[in-house]
Amino acid sequence: MPPFDPSKRDKLEDFEHREIELLGKARRVYVAGQGPAVIVMSEMPGISPYVARFARWVRDAGLTVYMPSLFGRDGVMPGVPGTMVTLARTCISREFRAFAANKSSPVTQWLRALAALAHKECGGHGVGAIGMCFTGNFALNMMLEKSVVAPVLSQPSLPMHDAAGLAIHPDELARVKQRLEEDDLTVRAFRFEGDTFCPAAKFAAYEEALGDRFVGTVLPDSAANPDAPLKTPHSVVTLHLIDEAGQPTAQARDEILEFFRARLIDGV
Repeated sequence: MPPFDPSKRDKLEDFEHREIELLGKARRVYVAGQGPAVIVMSEMPGISPYVARFARWVRDAGLTVYMPSLFGRDGVMPGVPGTMVTLARTCISREFRAFAANKSSPVTQWLRALAALAHKECGGHGVGAIGMCFTGNFALNMMLEKSVVAPVLSQPSLPMHDAAGLAIHPDELARVKQRLEEDDLTVRAFRFEGDTFCPAAKFAAYEEALGDRFVGTVLPDSAANPDAPLKTPHSVVTLHLIDEAGQPTAQARDEILEFFRARLIDGV
């Protein structure tokens, strides 16, 4: 892995830059690695150096990363000029239903098609998917694609301004729950205890909807990197991760990587 310097733009030169057209929509997707596929979906405002670092950890765990560019400028730090414009444009986009509870974002249909393609290209026992913050719940919606067997929700925050809302249509949620039971699958999720973007009520809603198929991990706020540009503890595997042995955020990252490897490579 190249030296990590979040102050510099990450040109993502160690990824293959692909233009993938699915369902009549073309998007840039950054691909790297070998082995079964994992779809890594970035948090707002886009694929930051922190998100790319996580994708490289997935790659180095013996998996193939597919990292779609969904919004924002690729490779730049959160907080650069234009961040609020990106947020505003994405929130009003027809592909993202940022404020609607019990509604599924249409972009998840494209992401399911990407998962199907990735599984066809990479094989293995299935595909993993992780969403973060704005995309946090997308991995759950993607389970309507049969190849997705290892979903991770990192600080899922939609719908915005609805602490206990779920950003998935009730019919889709029922189908996901049925699949979790029939295929004996679980959903992993992570948040910080004091996170105001992904509050406790959000996890409680997921637990009520999915029962013991939802495995949520809550980290203490003291585990968040105090030097992160966002002071509110929020981004478990990116901004607020402390890459040191024994740190709770590093342990959470390793749990996620092992979850992917176990489901996709070992099939357990």
